Amino acid sequence: MKCAALTGISPEIIKELRSGKPRTIELQSMHNIISIVGVQPGPESHIFMTSVDLEDLDPGDHGICVIVLATAVSMKRLVEYSHGLYFEERERMSARIQVKYCASSVVRQVYREGLFGPTSVEVFKSSCYHAG
Repeated sequence: MKCAALTGISPEIIKELRSGKPRTIELQSMHNIISIVGVQPGPESHIFMTSVDLEDLDPGDHGICVIVLATAVSMKRLVEYSHGLYFEERERMSARIQVKYCASSVVRQVYREGLFGPTSVEVFKSSCYHAG
């Protein structure tokens, strides 16, 4: 299965998502925002999440697949004043996604579309069998 990849996600967030409850995550890394811009929410929409940094993502890396329930990309404007004469204006883009755990996964192939393109991966779901 090929899906967008979010990298550098905190291991604590991944652990919390594994509990099965939907969670909303705010993304501020531009490479992660670019990767989810084209993702539409729905039961067939999956994202791969891993704590591995983007530069280190390779086949064999572990992570989780999540189902995308909602997405929102926004721009925040910050204005700083100094002594009433000088002000600095900055803009910061962020994205919020609501996701729910689907399965543990392992990267089969990594697809990078340049510095300003999305990162996607081909994954296969890991299976866990218990003798009983």
